[in-house]
Amino acid sequence: MKVNTAISRQESGILATNKVLKNTYLLLSMTLMFSAVTAGAAMYFNLPPFGMIATLVGFYGLFFLTAKFSNSALGLLFVFALTGFMGLTLGPILSMYVNAFSNGHELIIMALGGTGTIFLGLSGYALTTRKDFSYMGGFLMVGVLVAFLAGIGAIVFSIPALSLAVSAMFILLMSGMILFQTSQIVNGGETNYILATISLYVSIYNLFLSLLQILGATSGRN
Repeated sequence: MKVNTAISRQESGILATNKVLKNTYLLLSMTLMFSAVTAGAAMYFNLPPFGMIATLVGFYGLFFLTAKFSNSALGLLFVFALTGFMGLTLGPILSMYVNAFSNGHELIIMALGGTGTIFLGLSGYALTTRKDFSYMGGFLMVGVLVAFLAGIGAIVFSIPALSLAVSAMFILLMSGMILFQTSQIVNGGETNYILATISLYVSIYNLFLSLLQILGATSGRN
């Protein structure tokens, strides 16, 4: 009887994990498409770049609301508001690359391809091996904080070399975050698909921007 109960609980856990995984990737796909639409709209209407303060306030404000209402239907509304806002902030950046480089469109496509390849490769690895990467959590959090502060320093003091170094750091850190976050879902550490979605979305967003900056510095043609 106890054995049957244990098996039943295990099966229930697997079904719950698969449901979270399915909902996460479905919502992630929808939010990425929505961000692409808002980014395209920002480019079409030639919106000016968002300032750093406006971006941070908008992002953290919407992130807080999404997390706060992640267990209700409002969470879905705020997750689209968050990702739509991030798409709007991305549009002016993409416009800048298109206008600043003769191969700007190629750089964007290369960054998109690289982001997709890295995400699919790392997610596929975590899904197939089902390894537990939770031990990386603390290291990644510290690394992101250090890279974030270094990025602010690079902007304030206008140090291009430091900016590129930060982008390289973010590529490694966001790759680690994708492994960590996917592992959390697979192994039952994350049971809320809205929170899982925004975590993966932020990693993909930062990974794309970091790749784009590296490509612009190394392969861009003025």
